[in-house]
Amino acid sequence: MRKSDLEFFKTLLEERKIQIKKNISDAGNEIAGLRGSGVSDEFDIASVNADQLIEQSISAQQRHELSEIDLALSKIFNKTYGICEMCEEDIGLARLRVKPHARYCIVCREIVEKTSKK
Repeated sequence: MRKSDLEFFKTLLEERKIQIKKNISDAGNEIAGLRGSGVSDEFDIASVNADQLIEQSISAQQRHELSEIDLALSKIFNKTYGICEMCEEDIGLARLRVKPHARYCIVCREIVEKTSKK
């Protein structure tokens, strides 16, 4: 992979990392605001609880993506970025543009998904 490609993906990953951290922080602040709003109607309480569950689920997914991004950034530093963890072949640039923190090439990703469903 060319140095310019690595710089592009590094910047992309760092920007996404900043956005995710902001999203998680904003979600936490929103839930705290809803909880502190003093709702007392049981429908409002149910709505706040539902919103909290949704925000927690989204935040959990984003925390997972954040750990994947950190792993990808460490791979850039270690010069192993863009190499499939299973077959050790290059991950295509088109795939990395769509999912810059991809750990597997397309073929190996399908294998991982099929074996994890069993």
